Amino acid sequence: MAGKDRLRVMMMGLRGFPNVQGGVETHAEHLCPVLVRCGCEVEVVARAPFLAKEDVQSYDGIHFTRLWSPQKKGIEAFVHTFLGVLVAGIRRPDVVHIHAIGPAIMTPLARLLGLKVVVTHHGPDYDREKWGAFPRWILRTGERLGMRWANERIVISRVIHDLVKNKHSRDSVLIPNGVVVPDLPDTTKALDAFGLQPGRYILLVSRFVKEKRHLDLIEAFGQSGLSGWKLVLVGGSDHADPYVDQVLAKARDVEDVVCTGVQTGKALQELYGHAGLFVLPSSHEGLPIALLESLSYGLPVLASDIPANLEVGLEQDCYFPLGDVAALSRALAAAPSRSLDPLDREARRDWVREKYNWELIGADTAMVYARVCQRNIEAGSLVQNERP
Repeated sequence: MAGKDRLRVMMMGLRGFPNVQGGVETHAEHLCPVLVRCGCEVEVVARAPFLAKEDVQSYDGIHFTRLWSPQKKGIEAFVHTFLGVLVAGIRRPDVVHIHAIGPAIMTPLARLLGLKVVVTHHGPDYDREKWGAFPRWILRTGERLGMRWANERIVISRVIHDLVKNKHSRDSVLIPNGVVVPDLPDTTKALDAFGLQPGRYILLVSRFVKEKRHLDLIEAFGQSGLSGWKLVLVGGSDHADPYVDQVLAKARDVEDVVCTGVQTGKALQELYGHAGLFVLPSSHEGLPIALLESLSYGLPVLASDIPANLEVGLEQDCYFPLGDVAALSRALAAAPSRSLDPLDREARRDWVREKYNWELIGADTAMVYARVCQRNIEAGSLVQNERP
């Protein structure tokens, strides 16, 4: 797309990026630069408390609009997306792309303003343990309105595709999360700072929220009797939360548990790249970006057997029953035997590179935009490979 044919996309429903933790934020951070390379003009409506002005001056050709939002769990996304839709009503982009079902509650307003809307369903967030009755109602309403009023619906997994079809009688386009396969780190500065040895620690990278099941993992590690290894919990919380206090207190009570706080950039790469095992014990995922990122480093992994994790398609011994601390403990005790040789590690990285390729994901997303706008796309502006 060139000149007047460039599609103007306004994206909302996320906190912002770069260096903002969260699955939707990571998704958008990787997707938006590819959309720019595909010929789209991309504007991201970000939440001001999460993104300083100096962080968004220039980022891979993406434009940012920082809007105020309350820093209160449960209403933050609702209020911010309402304001974002009003801005879109003034600026008139070709497509408004709303991420997640909470913000999607504003889809009817956007349509009433004459805007074309694409909604990406990242997962049934009303299943998250942190929400009370009213927020769950808001999320279910957002899902219903988003799926039924959007011009097009994107889902990130087969599980969500089937949910949308069976629950809302709507078709959707399956475009998964992706992952950038990184260079393996050759430095250990972050490990040295936290007293870690390469290949001798178990890693979880996530926000500190109940559905990630940190408490299960800490308890299982304590029971495993794994000698000479540590458990490393990377992440934090956006809001004050009693669950965070629980996790930190339990981590203090169990020997060799290290909480690093939120890590980004080179430090996070080192923590991923030198881990001996990555574990994701969560009860809720859309399509787990942290799990894909761990595979992009060629790590051995363990994950709970929820449908979203199973959809990644790993070997059977990479899964354990959700909430079964004893089974997880036994699996952790076998961590030393799960190490991969360099050839197996590189094969795993190649598999992820082929299956979860952001260039293809961005091209597929741009095609959805073009279909919504009934616009033609120049063949040369998109990646022309077929998805594996």
